[in-house]
Amino acid sequence: MTKLLMLEYAVHRGSYVHRRFTWSRFSAQIERAVPSGASLGMREWWVQVGLLAVPLLAAYLHIPPPQLSPALHSWKSSGKFFTYKGLRIFYQDSVGVVGSPEIVVLLHGFPTSSYDWYKIWEGLTLRFHRVIALDFLGFGFSDKPRPHHYSIFEQASIVEALLRHLGLQNRRINLLSHDYGDIVAQELLYRFKQNRSGRLTIKSLCLSNGGIFPETHRPLLLQKLLKDGGVLSPILTRLMNFFVFSRGLTPVFGPYTRPSESELWDMWAGIRNNDGNLVIDSLLQYINQRKKFRRRWVGALASVTIPIHFIYGPLDPVNPYPEFLELYRKTLPRSTVSILDDHISHYPQLEDPMGFLNAYMGFINSF
Repeated sequence: MTKLLMLEYAVHRGSYVHRRFTWSRFSAQIERAVPSGASLGMREWWVQVGLLAVPLLAAYLHIPPPQLSPALHSWKSSGKFFTYKGLRIFYQDSVGVVGSPEIVVLLHGFPTSSYDWYKIWEGLTLRFHRVIALDFLGFGFSDKPRPHHYSIFEQASIVEALLRHLGLQNRRINLLSHDYGDIVAQELLYRFKQNRSGRLTIKSLCLSNGGIFPETHRPLLLQKLLKDGGVLSPILTRLMNFFVFSRGLTPVFGPYTRPSESELWDMWAGIRNNDGNLVIDSLLQYINQRKKFRRRWVGALASVTIPIHFIYGPLDPVNPYPEFLELYRKTLPRSTVSILDDHISHYPQLEDPMGFLNAYMGFINSF
């Protein structure tokens, strides 16, 4: 049992006596509230409902976020923040090869953070002069306002604002994206295509395991419930804990490349930071946005002439093989594709960092 697991266990255990007393008193109140003529079965049913509801509310509404692991704390300490419309956005900016003009900006996926790139970070600094990544609004160490209308358009504007903040708005940028970040990249590509002032000048784009086509995207059951849950969504987000999260995320990894418990705790700590679990349902509206703006975003991919590449973990249940790859090649015949080993799934940069890095370097060195 890890220290973080012990911490959450201790929180539960530390309030055990209080909860036991609360349950007993609640049960007695229920018994007194039900008329004496009511059936025993009715009283037992209400007691069971009460006993189920009270500990859930008591335990899951007030569990503090887990402490950051040394590795995750180091990642946060080495990063910085900038302000976008009064909101703090976390980012990493490393200087790599001296004298190289090349800049790469990394766009992470849902529901995690820029920490997804840590396994290939050093390798990228050996090729690029600047390696930059951010936590999108609502993710990782960035602010997570609520209520808030989260949108792909806003996330793209935040990327543009970050590069202006760094004085790089006039530089040619290589984009490397994953999952949710693929959709943000599509919006940035659309703006680049329109040639509007203040937009990024994109030199190349590499996507990976993102649902860029709504018709081939297979969201997880929990994602479906949260994005369309209505009044149920706020309840589900508050009841979500590490065990629900880990059991929901683990199946999108390959059978031989699943994250360790400590890695899952790092992901969960990033989500719980600033109560991020409470905005997951709002963030998931990107699935509906992607369907609504399919023509805009898929059209941008299909019409630009810059080099485009896709790195694909073929065991991905979210973007399944071969349906996804067939549609991708049909829609973007000029794009090149790297297919990783058969057992690599939805998080290729974490599951096979060397294979992912080699595939990306092969692409970036080809033009």
